[in-house]
Amino acid sequence: MKTGLYIVSTPIGNLGDISFRAVEVLKNCDAIICENPKHSLKLLLNLDIKKKLISLHDYNEEVVINKISNDLKNKTYSLISDAGSPLISDPGYKLVRFCIKNNIYVTTVPGASSVISALQLSSIPINNYIFRGFLPKTKKNIAEFVQIVNKSQVTSVFFVSRYKILLLLEVLNKKMTDRKIAVCKEITKLNERVFMGPSHEVLKKFSESSKNCLGEFVVVVEGDETSNISTNFINSETKDVISKLLKKFSLTDTVEIVHKVVNIGKKEIYKKALEIQNEK
Repeated sequence: MKTGLYIVSTPIGNLGDISFRAVEVLKNCDAIICENPKHSLKLLLNLDIKKKLISLHDYNEEVVINKISNDLKNKTYSLISDAGSPLISDPGYKLVRFCIKNNIYVTTVPGASSVISALQLSSIPINNYIFRGFLPKTKKNIAEFVQIVNKSQVTSVFFVSRYKILLLLEVLNKKMTDRKIAVCKEITKLNERVFMGPSHEVLKKFSESSKNCLGEFVVVVEGDETSNISTNFINSETKDVISKLLKKFSLTDTVEIVHKVVNIGKKEIYKKALEIQNEK
């Protein structure tokens, strides 16, 4: 195995998701750089791997680099995160940059990623998307964050803690009632669930059961497809079509069907469909 730095992905929930190559690299490296040694030790013990662990986080990355800089050229180091693919909203980019700048071998051992898994499970278009990291902590910053997501023409994906998921859904419901979202909970774990639909439907599910708020979440929000489309006036004929469709399909499906056949924005269709539905 070549000396240098190996960026190794680890499971995000199911231990069976670790690759043969990842195990091989971890077993044969000289030391493992990780965020939380206590957390990583559980995985390593399960794999019967005993290695020197070096803690690396946002506040000591420069110190760690200085400490191992001389050894990086003649030893092998593995960089792992607490779960999933390293460097995705985790420390480590300074270490990678240092290695590249000093002609030290760097390679990746790909594997599980909660971001990619959530996008795959969302049933939302992902040919173009943006990863936005962690949801901000304060209510004000969350509102500003949602405003940015609301204006985005591409799909957004981000991490949310159990303590903020309900607040996020409430804000989303106020700002973008017609947009598709997917709340992916405990991906690859025993209690994995994916809540999909417009924000008001997902919010209802979380409001009905506090158990749904437990766990780790990755949220996917559909981009605003109507941002570059000028909406036209909904005439009486279109209203009749919407009314008939609502008798057979859900509000969300009705909006999708109408949007495919007329040059009218989803927001406009949703507002009119909701108005017609409430009249019944």
